[in-house]
Amino acid sequence: MADQVGRLVLAATPMGEIGDASRRLREALGTAEIIAAEDTRRTRSLAKALEVEITGRVLRFDDHVESAKIPALLDEIEAGSTVLLVTDAGMPSVSDPGYRMVVACVERQLPVTCLPGPSAVTTALALSALPVERFCFDGFAPRKSGQRREWLRTLLTEPRACVFFEAPHRLADCLADAVEVLGPDRRAAVCRELTKTYEEVVRGNLGELAAWAVDGARGEITVVLEGAQPVAADPADLVDEVESLTAEGIRLKDACAQVAGATGVSRRELYDAVLSARRNGGDSS
Repeated sequence: MADQVGRLVLAATPMGEIGDASRRLREALGTAEIIAAEDTRRTRSLAKALEVEITGRVLRFDDHVESAKIPALLDEIEAGSTVLLVTDAGMPSVSDPGYRMVVACVERQLPVTCLPGPSAVTTALALSALPVERFCFDGFAPRKSGQRREWLRTLLTEPRACVFFEAPHRLADCLADAVEVLGPDRRAAVCRELTKTYEEVVRGNLGELAAWAVDGARGEITVVLEGAQPVAADPADLVDEVESLTAEGIRLKDACAQVAGATGVSRRELYDAVLSARRNGGDSS
């Protein structure tokens, strides 16, 4: 029975440029017994554009029916079928249907694999011209202003770049809230219609982008927000931390180097601050 078990295949689909479809996606569309699609019409149109004949069943699998469809799909996989899960564009389960299905397969110990490909998240990061060595992804920004501002406050000191999605009709309000919470000087990039004919990337600080967005924007929107710049600590505030290290037997210079490296302060200034504190405290060491 074990060798008859099928598998769930998550497949990234083009965001706009049909040429981004992988060879493996083409093969999977033509051979999967079942295609679970966020929008069946779009999936059939994609297959037609790729000149692929779908031989399996195509069924609707969006946020509204996902939970109801999972049990039957699990049974199909267990019986030996390959279930191909595709969304309208990009990678399934990343702010799209698929996550619950993956969890259900894992819990039932059924095979899950992925056909990598286009992703608005990584595409926007690459085009942002911002430091994105470290980043976080927050899905869609909250719809209501109060919740959105609360979320933005969590990014006040977030050192990683943050990438998120936004609806075009809410973009101006979102950026206006960002200016109020994060200030006008934080840099960002608004990426619109990635890989499509009217692709546009607008870069600048939040103040500039908020002013630009007032006129309205159309299409799929992905925003990349620069990480917060670290605020240099006052060396005097780090003296106790250095002294704690020296109490453990670490040499003063080495302790200063360690704390300076972790906080970004000048090692020399920190060393002088420790010596000054010792003198003022009557320490003769």
